Amino acid sequence: MEAQAVNRYALGLQPQNSTNLSSLPPAEPIMHAFSSLLLLGTFVFQAVLGRPDGTRVRREGEILKRSVDSFVATESPIALAKLLCNIGASGCAASGAASGAVVASPSKSDPDYWYTWTRDSALVFKAIVDTFTNSYDANLQSEIQNYIAAQAKLQGVSNPSGSLSDGAGLGEPKFNVDLTEFTGAWGRPQRDGPALRAIALISYANWLISNGYTSTASSIVWPVIKNDLAYVAQYWNQTGFDLWEEVQGSSFFTVAAQHRSLVEGSTLAKTLGSTCSACDSIAPQVLCFLQRFWSSSSGYVIANLGTSGRSGKDANTILGSIHNFDPSAGCDASTFQPCSDRALANHKVVTDSFRSIYSINSGIAQGVAVAVGRYPEDTYYNGNPWYLNTLAAAEQLYDALYVWKQQGSITVTSTSLAFFQDLVSSVTAGTYASSSSTYTSIYNAAQTYADGYMAVVQKYTPSTGALAEQFDKSSGTPLSAVDLTWSYASFITAAQRRNSVVPPSWLASGANSVPGTCSATSIVGSYSTATSTSFPTSQTPKGGVTSGTATATGTASTTTATSCATATTVAVTFNELKSTTYGQTVKIVGNIAALGNWDTASAVTLGATQYTSSNPLWSATISLPAGQAIQYKYIVVNTDGSVTWEADPNHSYTVPATCATTAAISDTWQ
Repeated sequence: MEAQAVNRYALGLQPQNSTNLSSLPPAEPIMHAFSSLLLLGTFVFQAVLGRPDGTRVRREGEILKRSVDSFVATESPIALAKLLCNIGASGCAASGAASGAVVASPSKSDPDYWYTWTRDSALVFKAIVDTFTNSYDANLQSEIQNYIAAQAKLQGVSNPSGSLSDGAGLGEPKFNVDLTEFTGAWGRPQRDGPALRAIALISYANWLISNGYTSTASSIVWPVIKNDLAYVAQYWNQTGFDLWEEVQGSSFFTVAAQHRSLVEGSTLAKTLGSTCSACDSIAPQVLCFLQRFWSSSSGYVIANLGTSGRSGKDANTILGSIHNFDPSAGCDASTFQPCSDRALANHKVVTDSFRSIYSINSGIAQGVAVAVGRYPEDTYYNGNPWYLNTLAAAEQLYDALYVWKQQGSITVTSTSLAFFQDLVSSVTAGTYASSSSTYTSIYNAAQTYADGYMAVVQKYTPSTGALAEQFDKSSGTPLSAVDLTWSYASFITAAQRRNSVVPPSWLASGANSVPGTCSATSIVGSYSTATSTSFPTSQTPKGGVTSGTATATGTASTTTATSCATATTVAVTFNELKSTTYGQTVKIVGNIAALGNWDTASAVTLGATQYTSSNPLWSATISLPAGQAIQYKYIVVNTDGSVTWEADPNHSYTVPATCATTAAISDTWQ
């Protein structure tokens, strides 16, 4: 149901005048012997809490780690390939979608997710930009540029929320996949989209600047960002619908993103020789309001203010913390950094809220990973765990582990004590240096706890690696939308953090300083259509390209960096996941001579030297002209010579035209 947005101060969330804050069915596991991950995890932590056999604990923790290592290695290329399949116009599951449009899911009925959401798209592309920044990949760069051009167009599409003239239309949550307005009834506006889109685009603008392409950042990317920042500064103190699109009020997730976007926007503006005075004026007030979500009496973050009928325990708050992670901010509590005492206390309360309501969590002790849903009162599809929320619970802990290791200590406060006592029962409040046995015990237990959440996802991921939206709370069977793009992005970021691949810092000096009083100040912005959307060619990294392609975990397939001329041919490795029986062969055929001109008799045979039952990988490397656009499909040639084609649509690919001489594609049989 659509509802009118109202001023959050009019709801009594904060008075108009300044107020002092002091008054405010399981798939086959990767390892066949690892069929009881959760039971093993439970035993590990019971041993930590009450058994003296530390050697046994470490040994079984290593078993868990090795299994999750294998899962991450197997799922990473699948997640990236399936994510890219959901991006138009060339994505294998996005036929009919506009270039750069992120399709939430290929599902067109029960439920119909054949739309592009501003929020989901921004989170997906933030993951893509971070992956690209860590390891240059020409194909990812093309996707990023297409996304930016698509968003520039969307900003100007008039819709039921409004238009660009006063910015109101930027709060429209979703559009048709051809980038036209969606006019059906919906929960609108949703105010997280512009902030998240600004954050994603700022990340790419920062890459451009650091590699000498400031003019591109200024002329093409900044105009899109500028509109979104103006929207945040003008509408931040108006209520809207939460990220689950169900309740209207003020959402922690939204407000945290709004604060970050304004802080980063101000920094970028200065770098470009411009200013964002609205960013500078409003960001402290947004941060001031953000503190209202912390309930010291309850010991957790209230997900939504101005709503009723819920406890406020919600994965919204874990997502808000990880998507505002700054690896250089330490355990800052005002921005709810993942290792802050507030965020850790909240992690415990939110995850504990699902222990007794899901059958698949039955008997799992506190401090041991469980399947995580949206909020305990959820009734959507009868209320189930979500892959992305379970992954978020893991990611927060990986974030914390990274910071603890960097700073060389762990601080336990009265606020976070209950969280830490779930891991090491004897711990007390205090700061523990990395040289201490208490630090080691906490760190190792937290590492196993984090891996436990990945193991939950592993247990309920089908052998194909496909990640839906939800999995059944009783059986673990995947439910709701298939191949949810946000699920794949969540796996990618969790896997990266597990491998200590972290995003760049974003908190400017003093940006986490909370004003003594909060004000409802907002600034009316000016908006204009971003018309320059054609990116220059060959904007490669300064000093040369890192040869290879990006992976979901953020590492390059090869690491040889050289300064070079644009390659004329590229050795493209085609990786296809397809389970076969003895005697069957997988081949690739396409619309060019090198791929047989669609003649199956001339198809290129893929090798199976890396094939395993858990990772049925077929590969072939083919030299192709740089810049060539191709279409192709995989076929299976059976023992009797008959041919089985994979389903439509054709795969599409453009060979990168950079100085990289190799590239790789990861596909899954469709």
